[in-house]
Amino acid sequence: MNTIDQSGHFRLGSREVRRMGYGAMQLAGPGVFGPPRDRAAALAVLRMAVESGVNHIDTSDFYGPHITNQIIHEALHPYRDDWVIVTKVGARRGTDASWIPALSREDLTQAVHDNLRHLGLDVLEVVNLRSMWGIHEPNEGSLEEPLSVLAELQQQGLIRHIGLSNVTPQQVTDGRRICDIVCVQNHYNLAHRHDDPLIQQLAQDGIAYAPFFPLGGFSPLQSTALSSVATELGATPMQVALAWLLQRSPNLVLIPGTSSVEHLRQNLAASELKLSDEVIARLDAVTTKVASNN
Repeated sequence: MNTIDQSGHFRLGSREVRRMGYGAMQLAGPGVFGPPRDRAAALAVLRMAVESGVNHIDTSDFYGPHITNQIIHEALHPYRDDWVIVTKVGARRGTDASWIPALSREDLTQAVHDNLRHLGLDVLEVVNLRSMWGIHEPNEGSLEEPLSVLAELQQQGLIRHIGLSNVTPQQVTDGRRICDIVCVQNHYNLAHRHDDPLIQQLAQDGIAYAPFFPLGGFSPLQSTALSSVATELGATPMQVALAWLLQRSPNLVLIPGTSSVEHLRQNLAASELKLSDEVIARLDAVTTKVASNN
């Protein structure tokens, strides 16, 4: 059995993917802007991911911008039949590396064509609309207009499936009235669990949820508890964080990112790490305790 086969599988749109995937954001330069310091290393990470059995990659043409998709194309094109590439639209990068909303019809149409061109595809398997009502976290606001544009591009055959990113539960509900939503991508981890009810609902409906920032937003107390468990298990904190996500809900599909082959190996090895009920209870208790003190 392939190591990451132990992570399990889940349907993403019309395709089944291994739940341990790869996020390509870190293949760009510092701040997800400009070229990588070591392009050969970036190519090596992608090729190692494929050799290790990864068949789900998350990217966007505004990473770099354009750089990450160009590296994916150079490393992996022509793509294997079982590969699912998920990309994002809704933002663009300023010359100062700022993140700028890009949600007009013209912006979204251009972004879809840019992704197609730089990835070397005729159709994008999944396109996530990233809400920009909040740059760093979800905020309420209507996504009807930009989502309707993506639905039109889907009808034209340029997009196979549509997802949402950086969104509130209400935006998910509203979005599902406009078109089928096959995945939601939000900040979620052991310490950042606001989406627990949303994940449960999506799991019941067979919709994938891709958490990002597996170690983002931890308090010192939570980091200490995680490190303690990792030491006991002979694992890294990241491996424990990823293993916790895999056991949290069957609809979670992971997209940990790295620009290092060694870190990639460590992340994928988390598929083999099974946390006992006692360990999960200890980690959950720390989260609950910190939340109640805030």
